[in-house]
Amino acid sequence: MKFIQTSKGVVLEIKVKPKSNKLEIQRNDEITIFCKEAPVKGRVNRTVEKELTRLFKRKVAIISGFSSRKKRVLIEKTNEEEVERVLAAL
Repeated sequence: MKFIQTSKGVVLEIKVKPKSNKLEIQRNDEITIFCKEAPVKGRVNRTVEKELTRLFKRKVAIISGFSSRKKRVLIEKTNEEEVERVLAAL
């Protein structure tokens, strides 16, 4: 799992699996987000941003991988220790 601390927050690499049975976030060697939505018109991206914002209680934005299953998201105004703490609770 990769974190990159920036001046704006923490960049986190995630993997997304669309068209799953339920919405779920799993942490193994990497963060995997299972989404019910099909990858049509950005629905999966909006769901990923919404769920990660809810989880971290910070604004989250996808910064790369908009049309890929592997994405990089920016968790604003946080640090690596806080991200690790939230992910440890998964």
